[in-house]
Amino acid sequence: PLCVCVCVRVCKHLHFISTLQKIVSSGDQNKDGCLDFNEFTKYLKEHEKKLWLTFKSLDKNDDGRIDSSEIQQSLAELGIDVSREDTLKILQSMDIDGTMMVDWNEWREHFLLCPAHNLEEIIRYWKHSSVLDIGDSIAIPDEFTEEEKSTGGWWKQLVAGAVAGAVSRTGTAPLDRVKVFMQVHSSKANQISLLGGFKQMIVEGGVTSLWRGNGINVLKIAPETAIKFMAYEQYKRLLSSEGAKIETHQRFLAGSLAGATAQTAIYPMEVLKTRLTLRKTGQYAGMFDCAKKILRKEGVKAFYKGYVPNLLGILPYAGIDLAVYETLKNTWLAHYATDSANPGVLVLLGCGTISSTCGQLASYPLALVRTRMQAQASLEPSNQPSMSSLMKKIVAKDGVFGLYRGILPNFMKVIPAVSISYVVYEYMKSGLGISK
Repeated sequence: PLCVCVCVRVCKHLHFISTLQKIVSSGDQNKDGCLDFNEFTKYLKEHEKKLWLTFKSLDKNDDGRIDSSEIQQSLAELGIDVSREDTLKILQSMDIDGTMMVDWNEWREHFLLCPAHNLEEIIRYWKHSSVLDIGDSIAIPDEFTEEEKSTGGWWKQLVAGAVAGAVSRTGTAPLDRVKVFMQVHSSKANQISLLGGFKQMIVEGGVTSLWRGNGINVLKIAPETAIKFMAYEQYKRLLSSEGAKIETHQRFLAGSLAGATAQTAIYPMEVLKTRLTLRKTGQYAGMFDCAKKILRKEGVKAFYKGYVPNLLGILPYAGIDLAVYETLKNTWLAHYATDSANPGVLVLLGCGTISSTCGQLASYPLALVRTRMQAQASLEPSNQPSMSSLMKKIVAKDGVFGLYRGILPNFMKVIPAVSISYVVYEYMKSGLGISK
C-alpha cells in the first residue's frame, strides 16, 4: 500500500509539473522561459474567456448549469460516444456542491489551470475545413480528432469534401477555362476581355466547350486528397514530439510538404488538365488520347512542365492562407465572441474566402507561369524558356500586371465555388450520417 501511495503521489506531481510547463509555454509571450505577473494575468484573462465560451456552448438550455445530458450531447457532436455512467463520472469530477450539475464557478475552478488547447469545443467550430474548394487544392489539410480517426468519421468527411469539390468545380468550370485561356493567350498586343474570351470559346466549340478539362479536374480530387491527407499525418508525426500539440508553424510546414508530395504524385494530371482545357475541337479524342500524343511527341518530361513554379507557389499560398485565417479567427474570438464560440456560417465562409483569396493573390504570378509552361510545348515547340526567363519576358512585354492576366475570372469564381462547396458538403454530411 505504501508503494502504491508513493507511485500515485509521484504521478500526480509529474502531471502537475507537466500542466505548469504547458501554462508557461502558452502564456510566455517574450519566450524567456518564465511567466511574469503581467503575462500570467493576461493568460488567465484570455483563458477564462475561452472557458466561458466553452461553458456557454455546453449549456444547451441556457439555464446557467451543465447537466449530464448536455455533456453527453456535446461529446456526441464531437464524434465521441460515451455511456450515461461515464458522463456522470465526468460530471462528478467537477461537481463541488453535490447537485450533479456544474455551474460557471465550478467549471472555472476545475479548468482554470488547464492549458487552453484542451478546449475541443472552440477548436471544433474553427476547423479550417477542406469544404472550401476553390479549385486550387494547395491549402493545408483539415485536422481530425483522435475520435474521428478511430470511428471512421475522417474518411466520411474526406468523401463529403471530395464530392463537394467535384460539384463546385463543375459549376465554376466556365470561369476556370476562361481564366486559363486568358493566362495563356492574353497580352498587351492581344487583349482578351472576360466576355471576349467566352465569345471566342463558344464560337470555336459551342457552349459545351466551356467545360473542357473539367473531367480530369474533378478526377484528380480523389488521389490528391488521399495522398495529401496520408502525407500530412506522417509529416506531423515527424515534426512534432509524441503527445505534444502541433504548433502553427509545424502545421504550416507539414501542410506545405504534404501539398508538395500530393502535387508531385498527380502533377501529370495537372498538365493534362491544362492541355485539355486549351484544346481545339477535334484535337484530342479524350484524356487518354491526349496523354498518348504528348508522350509520343514530347516525351515523359512534358508531364512535368511548370513543376518548379507550381511547387514554389505552395509556400506563399499555404502560408498566407493559414496566417490570414488564424488572424481573422483570433480577431473574431477577441472582439465578437460573447456567448458562444460558434461564429456562424457566414463568418466561417467569410474567413475562409478572404484567406484563400489572399493566398491566391500572392501565388498567382507563379500559377500563371506554371500554366504558360504547361501549355508552351503545344504553342512554341522550338522555343521553350525556363521559369525565370519566361517571367522576365512577360514583365518586359506586359509589365507586372502581365503576371496577373486572368485574375478577374479567378476571383469571380471564389464566392460561387465556396457557396456551392458548403451547401453540397452539408448535404453529404447529412447523407453519410456525420453528426453536426
